[in-house]
Amino acid sequence: DRAVELLVKRSGYEIDSQGNLITPKALNFYDLYSDFGLNLGTQAKSDDKELNQLSVAIHPLPKGEFYHFGTSKELISSMLAIQNRVMDQRAILHKDIKPHPSMFIQNADVKINLSADQRNLWIENSFIGKEWSLGSEHILTGIPENNWKIKLPDGVCLDLVPVNNDGFCIRFYGFYDAFRGSVNNGETLLMGNAVRKWFTERNLSLKDIGIADDTDLQSAKIFPVFNKEEISGAFVNWLINPSDHEVFKKKYISSKKISADDIIDQTNLKRLYKQRDIFRNYNISLLHKNYKKSVFYQLDLDDLSKRVVKNNIELTSVIPDDPFNKMHEFMFQAKVKQYQKEDYKEEEEKAFKVLRESIIATLGYQNLNPVLNVFHDQIVWGRSPVRIDVAGGWSDTPPYSLFHGGAVVNLAIELNGQPPLQVYIKPSKEYKIILRSIDVGTREDITTYEEISRFNQIGSAFSIPKAALYLAGFHPEYSLVKYKSLVDQLKAFGSGIEISTLAAIPKGSGLGTSSILASTVLGALSDFCGFGWSQNHISHRTLVLEQLLTTGGGWQDQYGGILPGVKLLTTKKGSNQTPEVKWAPDFLFTRPENKACMLLYYTGITRVAKNILGEIVRGMFLNEQKNNAILNAIKLHAYDTFDVLQRGDLSGFSRCVNQTWEQKQDLDAGTNPPEVQKLINLFKDYAAAYKIPGAGGGGYIYIIAKDPEATVKIRKILNTNPPNKLARFVDMSLSLTGFQVTRS
Repeated sequence: DRAVELLVKRSGYEIDSQGNLITPKALNFYDLYSDFGLNLGTQAKSDDKELNQLSVAIHPLPKGEFYHFGTSKELISSMLAIQNRVMDQRAILHKDIKPHPSMFIQNADVKINLSADQRNLWIENSFIGKEWSLGSEHILTGIPENNWKIKLPDGVCLDLVPVNNDGFCIRFYGFYDAFRGSVNNGETLLMGNAVRKWFTERNLSLKDIGIADDTDLQSAKIFPVFNKEEISGAFVNWLINPSDHEVFKKKYISSKKISADDIIDQTNLKRLYKQRDIFRNYNISLLHKNYKKSVFYQLDLDDLSKRVVKNNIELTSVIPDDPFNKMHEFMFQAKVKQYQKEDYKEEEEKAFKVLRESIIATLGYQNLNPVLNVFHDQIVWGRSPVRIDVAGGWSDTPPYSLFHGGAVVNLAIELNGQPPLQVYIKPSKEYKIILRSIDVGTREDITTYEEISRFNQIGSAFSIPKAALYLAGFHPEYSLVKYKSLVDQLKAFGSGIEISTLAAIPKGSGLGTSSILASTVLGALSDFCGFGWSQNHISHRTLVLEQLLTTGGGWQDQYGGILPGVKLLTTKKGSNQTPEVKWAPDFLFTRPENKACMLLYYTGITRVAKNILGEIVRGMFLNEQKNNAILNAIKLHAYDTFDVLQRGDLSGFSRCVNQTWEQKQDLDAGTNPPEVQKLINLFKDYAAAYKIPGAGGGGYIYIIAKDPEATVKIRKILNTNPPNKLARFVDMSLSLTGFQVTRS
């Protein structure tokens, strides 16, 4: 802060009592590098005590790159370099749309066709009419709407700068002009040639316009200023193409002229931004209409919806065929209506519906024929650990994972020495389905398909087993053989079914309970009915099941519990979200000295993940820039965390856990409510790291103590100061088995 304060002060600003910047006098020219930077460090350029006293550190940036934008050539080359960082150019819809990669057009209305022969073009905030003829190496900026007939030779650049209330300064220059050196020097270039040549080709002299021979080109007043009505295409052509035209010569001599230095001071930024907004609004409409060949659905649709409403931009009604674009479009329509203060729920639900249908469709249409695969006196016993996500959480959530792919590091854990999620399935003598919840203490008997299909009924204790039965073929929607009734199907099956579930863990724990319980039910049904589903099949069907329940959610929970140990799970963009799995060594969590430092504390504070999920997923549909940047960082952090785990670095892992906690709070402030932070404040001085697993807001806190002695202190503090009657420590251990299924 002190460094910024001094930089502001040296530039001629002052800060008033309210903290606002004021300019009591003309600003100084003060360069960040040559004036400020060279006065830092032990070998300062001059004796500036305030700057000399600042501490300085140089921090290397691995793989860092610096892009120069100082010259016209660098503007194009740097943008090309940034563009080329995208290896698959289809990701930015480049192929067959831009005739040449070095063309960049933004906030502009271009009425002519461009070809692959034209290179190094930058057109911004400009109108290029049908009568224009362009070559290569042009920078065209600020050109207002016109009916001019212009022929631009290669290497010629044109900038119309708004000055005063209604004037335009016509700045003409060459692509390689450096804008330095005296105007009388033959090496000082204007329009790619010596400055004097430009004057002699028009039968002009420097004396005609009162410029001394030793004037630096940057300070030379050579750029004419006119009202828009006074500018003709013929006059602009005279400025950029050699011609001895007496009328234009007199017009130029008699005009007000300013220098490049003056342009910086006299530009009317309000007019410039207004013109840019007009072109941008027009471009938004075109991008939306031509979405198949534009980047419209890759833009920040929340920002665009604000602009559409604020500027009354008319959009063509479109419904894309591609499901990904269709999701974007419906949520964009919903956001526009929301900003218009209209009812937007119908469009929003359409976006979520397309997402659900896209995920459900990945199952294909291979309906099932469940067959009793056990003896009548046998019980199938499925059990699973829960999971703690340590990096990458949220990047696994559709639609983000569909658009960008995801990466998560998590570990499967058992609580109090046992898998906390258990399912028991056995044949029943009665031809009905009996559902029991051991932990809730309730029962429901099902005899009809209609009862099974009510799996998303609000408040149902058996939504998960009903949806699992639905997907397992005990409903006409997914049954290979059609029966008149559920009773008839159970008779053909050979028995009724009794399913008992046990979730020995509180609701809203943040440990992936509902998803992993769904996987455990599906896995047990697979064994009971002879499906033989693999771990991937079970986990993928869980993702579909959650969409049927409209709870949404990503894929990391089920894979985190079904698969054992510590692992990195990654997917690529697209509908197939089956992750690639890489396991990390488990000794970091099983060594006694490390295990003694790892704690799991139940806060007794709960928060429903569905509400959090819905809000963040809306941002994913809309490509919200801030959230997308955080999600991208979250995904990359998963790879860094896995690398640390591969090295067996506990202190490095602690830093990674802390960074994960910070990232989740950046994404959702509700991750760390005041009551949770109050609890953290009690023990944080003794902790190397801590985070709330899952969506946050409550449930469990995962703590890594600084050492075994700190573990004792943390236990004592929290046991002495519990936030409520339910709060307690729970023994945790790494699960080396994951999901298991056995029979009696």
